[in-house]
Amino acid sequence: MRHRYFSVLDLWLSSVSLRERLRDDSGMDSNGHPLRVVLADDHAVVRAGLRLLLERADGITPLAEAATAEETVACVARLHPDVALIDVTMPDGSGIDVIPQLLESSPETKVVVLTMHDDPWYVHHAFEAGARGYVVKEAADAELVAAIRDVAAGETYLSPTLGARVVADERRQRAEADADPLSPREHEVLRLLALGHTNQEIAQQLSISVRTAETHRAHIMRKLSLGSRAELVRYALEHDLLSTAA
Repeated sequence: MRHRYFSVLDLWLSSVSLRERLRDDSGMDSNGHPLRVVLADDHAVVRAGLRLLLERADGITPLAEAATAEETVACVARLHPDVALIDVTMPDGSGIDVIPQLLESSPETKVVVLTMHDDPWYVHHAFEAGARGYVVKEAADAELVAAIRDVAAGETYLSPTLGARVVADERRQRAEADADPLSPREHEVLRLLALGHTNQEIAQQLSISVRTAETHRAHIMRKLSLGSRAELVRYALEHDLLSTAA
């Protein structure tokens, strides 16, 4: 089965066109109330900076903070914020992996991923999970505020610096799909498995959950018709994957 990536071309184009047309930048919701935002990041200094930024923005209210994925799920379920601003790498798992839980407990909440990860794989994974925005931490303050306002208004947002890279990656994936059944992420997991790493170690190295690592492993074994780790190692050796840099 071909690895399915969520198409982000329309998301990128819509986020670009949105900034090109006039709109109300008050930040208020449709009823004139300030947008309520939950901040989720495992670094206290980052949360403090985000809170200060949003407190200075018109029409946005930092509602609460969370330092772990578990705290984020509980906080969103209890408060039902307009927007949840979440990091990817959390002490107890991936922020992306809990997005479905957030949306299940609070369907009206819009999720914006704010992260240092600029790998297109994370972007695809985030939008597939249900995120409405993706912003890299190196972005300007004004961009983050705009992303929050856009997703709260029902739009999607993708950092302009990532848009071209993600679209190019998507096209490359489609072009290579017939020649190579594995995605770039699956190649990373395959290499680490062949080197003897456990699912837990792979999850830690790639900043994904153990469940996601296990899913990748199952997909690899199925796509390559492999039945054991020995066969997996043989495949990696035959295709010179063990010498590939991590």
